[in-house]
Amino acid sequence: MNKKGYLMYFLIAVAIGMVINCCSPKQKTEPPKREVEKIHPPLESKSVPMDAQVVWGSPPELVSDFNTEVYDYLPENEFLSTKQNPLSTFSIDVDTASYSNIRRFIKDRKLPPVDSVRIEEMINYFTYNYPEPQDDFPFSVKTELASCPWKPNHKLLLIGLKGKEIKDIERSPSNLVFLLDVSGSMDHPDKLPLLKRAMKLLINKLSEKDHVAISVYAGSSGVVLPSTTCSEKNKGLILDSLEKLRAGGSTHGSSGINLAYDVARENFIKDGINRVILATDGDFNVGITNQGELVRLIEEKAKDGIFLTVLGFGSGNLKDSTMEKLADKGNGNYGYIDNLSEARKMLVEEMGSTLVTIAKDVKIQIEFNPSEITAYRLVGYENRMLKAEDFHDDKKDAGEIGAGHTITALYELVPIGEPIDLPVVDPLKYQKKGKSTLFKNELLTVKLRYKLPDADDSELMTLTVKDTNKSYERASDDFRFAASVAEFGMLLRNSKFKGDTSYESIIDLALSAKGDDISGFRAEFINIVRDTKDLSMDTIDLD
Repeated sequence: MNKKGYLMYFLIAVAIGMVINCCSPKQKTEPPKREVEKIHPPLESKSVPMDAQVVWGSPPELVSDFNTEVYDYLPENEFLSTKQNPLSTFSIDVDTASYSNIRRFIKDRKLPPVDSVRIEEMINYFTYNYPEPQDDFPFSVKTELASCPWKPNHKLLLIGLKGKEIKDIERSPSNLVFLLDVSGSMDHPDKLPLLKRAMKLLINKLSEKDHVAISVYAGSSGVVLPSTTCSEKNKGLILDSLEKLRAGGSTHGSSGINLAYDVARENFIKDGINRVILATDGDFNVGITNQGELVRLIEEKAKDGIFLTVLGFGSGNLKDSTMEKLADKGNGNYGYIDNLSEARKMLVEEMGSTLVTIAKDVKIQIEFNPSEITAYRLVGYENRMLKAEDFHDDKKDAGEIGAGHTITALYELVPIGEPIDLPVVDPLKYQKKGKSTLFKNELLTVKLRYKLPDADDSELMTLTVKDTNKSYERASDDFRFAASVAEFGMLLRNSKFKGDTSYESIIDLALSAKGDDISGFRAEFINIVRDTKDLSMDTIDLD
C-alpha cells in the first residue's frame, strides 16, 4: 500500500474515534460538592450584632498549607576596636517572641531558621533577680563582669535593668482594645482557637476598673464589642463575644489598625493604661501590605500616647519580621504564643510588664577605655543598634520597660594584650592621646537615657565599671544562666564567635545556675537544649 493509502486509513480511524467519544456518556471530573458554612458579607467598620456568627471571607478549607514564614536577614554584630569605635549605642529590647518561637520549632523536631534566632530576646525571656529600683527611679541598673565562659581569655559584661514592681491593686485603670485577626489564615488550632483561649485568660485577670473593646479584621474591619467595663457581670458578655468569632477571608490589617486606634482614642483614660493588643499571624494581604507603610502607620498612631502589644500565633505562615517592627515602632512589645502555658506566662503571670509601661525610649551607650579594652562585641541586639548621636536625640524612638520587667545585655570584651583579628583602619591623626591612661582599671562607662511614660524629655543615668578579675565560675547565677542562653543562641546560629561552646557546656552551665526556678522556665530551657542536641545528632546521621 502506498503512502496515500496509509494516510487515508489513519484519517478514517481518527474520525471514528471522535464519533465514539462524542456519543459516549461524559464522566464528571469536577470535585464532589460539600456543605460550606454560610459566609457573612464584609463589614464596613461597623459594629457587629452580639448574637451574630462572625465568619469572614472564603471557606477555611481553601487556606494554603505552604510554609511562608518570613524572618528578616540578621547579620551578627562584629568585634569593634575601642580606638576606632569607643562608643556603642543601642535601644533596649523587651520582646521575647524569638525564644518561644524557637521552642516551637524544636518541639516539632526542627532546627529553627538562623534569622529567627535573636539572642537578646532569648535572654530576656527569663526573669533575673536584679535589685529593686530605689527612690523615684523607674528602674534599677546592675553591672557584673567576669571571664567569658565560651572564651575564657575574654571578659563578659552583664548590664541588667529591673523595672519598678506595681501591684495589681496599685495599677492604673486600663483602656484595652483587642485587635484580632479573623482572616482565613487564622483557621488553625494553634491560631484563632488558641488566641481566644489566651484572651480569655487575660479577661479573667482584669477587674471593673478595666475596659475592653474587641475589634476584628479580615477582608475589612468591625467592632465586635464596644468598650465595656470588665465587671464580673460583664465578663460573660465579653467572653461570649470572643467565642463567637470565626475565621475566613483575606487580611485587611491596616483597616483593623486604624479602627482599633480610633476606638482606643475615643475611650482614652488620662493617666491610665491605653493599649492596643494586636493578635495575628502577621499576614497582611489587603489594604496597606507594604511593610514600610505599615510601620509608618504604626509610628503615626503611637503619637497618640497609645501603646501596642503584638501577639504572634501559629506556624507555617508567621510573618515575624512585620510583627517585630510594628511592636518596635508602636511603643510596645512582641511575644509569640505557641501554647496556653505561654499565654498564661505573658498575659497573667507577667501582666504588669506586658501592659504597664514605666519608662519609654530607653537607650544605653557604653564608652570603652582603649587603654584597658582592645575590642568589644554586643551579643545580640543587632536590629536595635543606634548611632552615637541618637543617644541625645529625644526624638529618636527606643525601647520600653514594663512594670517588674528585667532586661539584660551582654558584651564580650577583649582585654589589652589579647590577640584578635580586626579590620585594618588607618590610625586617627587628630585624636587626643594619653587621656585614657588617667582612668587606670576603669574599663568603661555606662550611660542610660529614658523618659517617663507621659514625658517628652529624657533623664540621664551614669555609672562606671572597673575590673574585678573574677572568673565566671564565681559569678552570680543570673550571670551564668544568661551566658548559657547566649551560648545556645550562638550554637543555633552557628556563630563564628561561639568559641568553645558545646551543648554539654551549655547544659552544665545552666544546671549550675538554675537557682530556685520557681516558674520552671530554666529547667525547661535545659530540656530544650538537650532536645536540640539530640535533634542535631539526628540531622548529622541523616546527612
